[in-house]
Amino acid sequence: MNTKKLVHLAMLTSLGLALHIIEIFIPNPFIGIAPGAKLGLANIIGLITLVIYGFKYAITVNLLRCFIAGIASGAITSMMYSMAGALASTLLMWVVYKFFSRYFSLIGVSVFGALGHNVAQLSVAALIINNVRIYVYLPIMILASIFTGIFIGLTANFTLEKAKILFKNGMNTI
Repeated sequence: MNTKKLVHLAMLTSLGLALHIIEIFIPNPFIGIAPGAKLGLANIIGLITLVIYGFKYAITVNLLRCFIAGIASGAITSMMYSMAGALASTLLMWVVYKFFSRYFSLIGVSVFGALGHNVAQLSVAALIINNVRIYVYLPIMILASIFTGIFIGLTANFTLEKAKILFKNGMNTI
């Protein structure tokens, strides 16, 4: 791996971590409907990394972000949820992006990622509390996933389009 790519991946990891931290201070947009649901702002960076650098680097950026956030906050238990969600969402987004991109736009890819993220987190919760009845919450989380996935996909699309314009206009030294 060359130095430029390493710096880009470090910056993407840092941006993902910053968005992860910022999101802690944003009130739950689904309060009363889906307690615990979040927008998943850091997934913008994961999706952008997937498109630009591929699966290997996207999974590295996402898992590294979750690990650093968990260690820095001391929330080791929540790190298990974050890592499971990041792993599942990145894997699912990669499969949809690589094999089904003629059927799904980046927004669709993002929705699948959000769905995978929520199923993985509910699975971790089911294991921790040793109760599969938690899956009764899945339909609500699926609905939240659709909205958050659309938002994240639109934001990633917008960001990638702006990046293409910057690179096309000679700003490729970024």
